[in-house]
Amino acid sequence: MKTILLYALLVLFGFRAAAQDLNARVQVVSPKIQVTNKRIFQTLETAMKDFLNGRKWSADQILPQERIDCNFVLNITNWDGGSVFSAELQVQSSRPIFGSSYSSTLLNINDRDVDFTYNEGQTIDFSDQNFQGNLSSVMAFYAYIIVGMDYDTFSHYGGTPYFASAQTVVTNAQTGSYKGWKAFDGNINRYWLAENLNNKLYAPLRDFMYDYHRNGLDIMADNANKGRKFITTLLPNLQQIDRQRVGSMFPLIFYTAKSDELVLLYGKADSQERLQAMNLLMKTDPANGTKYQVLQK
Repeated sequence: MKTILLYALLVLFGFRAAAQDLNARVQVVSPKIQVTNKRIFQTLETAMKDFLNGRKWSADQILPQERIDCNFVLNITNWDGGSVFSAELQVQSSRPIFGSSYSSTLLNINDRDVDFTYNEGQTIDFSDQNFQGNLSSVMAFYAYIIVGMDYDTFSHYGGTPYFASAQTVVTNAQTGSYKGWKAFDGNINRYWLAENLNNKLYAPLRDFMYDYHRNGLDIMADNANKGRKFITTLLPNLQQIDRQRVGSMFPLIFYTAKSDELVLLYGKADSQERLQAMNLLMKTDPANGTKYQVLQK
């Protein structure tokens, strides 16, 4: 009997471990909320962590060491003392670079429109078929985006099914009254992020992301100059992408994630390569122009 029970526990444990695709670190912070008992925020943090790490987001069996590192920081900006919350959500994800201890940021986004209801001890439910709640839909949306971006950097358009799943979350959320899911909620929101990632107009930027990581960063541990010079040959492609739709969301989040890395990448290049990269980046990403100016020194 004990042998059967042990076997059942091992099978269950193995299934649970295999089901995890994300290595999500979750924080719920509430500096603006002046209450003594903040236990509900602790239970919310645990519920979010269990939701993100306990679900199967990808179609593949992910080994524990292959789980995607990501951070979710939920900043509670308003609470009615009961079950109604308003918050901002900072989401970051990264990808390990072959042959090194370095991790490259893929996503770094601050979502300012996260309103939701939550009762202490509540299980957070989600379905791909219909809208069940705003918090679960927001987390599922970003989980699919994180997986899709990771897959896109390992194979050409590998993230396509996950971006499609994120689009389904957006479509289902149209039945709710929450902000961030509709085109007219502004041009920087979940709707437009899903739209851009599923739009063939931005396929060249997805191509860039693949080549930048697989044929650039991933070979730099063996040959830093070769990897960097390959990335330099890719940079002119960003000019054409930038002309497609000025101010679009996918290019915006790309530069938010990559601007500091690009400065670090070219900091050790020769002066000619540094200036070439600086001139191209300042044209395509003027918002971060002051960062790139250090490359001329």
